[in-house]
Amino acid sequence: MREWPETIAIRPHHGGVTAGHALVIPRVHVADVAEDPVVSATTMLRAAELAAEAGDCNVITSRGTSATQTVRHLHLHLVPRTDGDGLLLPWTAAPAGR
Repeated sequence: MREWPETIAIRPHHGGVTAGHALVIPRVHVADVAEDPVVSATTMLRAAELAAEAGDCNVITSRGTSATQTVRHLHLHLVPRTDGDGLLLPWTAAPAGR
């Protein structure tokens, strides 16, 4: 999809959850967003460049199994959105007072 010296953007294996869904991945191994702030920032920079082209979108990453991280390599999901697309985010709001 797109390549930079330090980062790549590819389509998810199963096509993604919306048209244009991309994974933005650093070329060096970083387990998660907290491991190396410079790599994380550079990866977010590239995701932001793609987001500027995509319009409305979610940019999502997870850190740790409790936060739904299943792949131990930093990656950002860029998920283009449209009104009424029916895609639900993987979390709900906590009850008031929490």
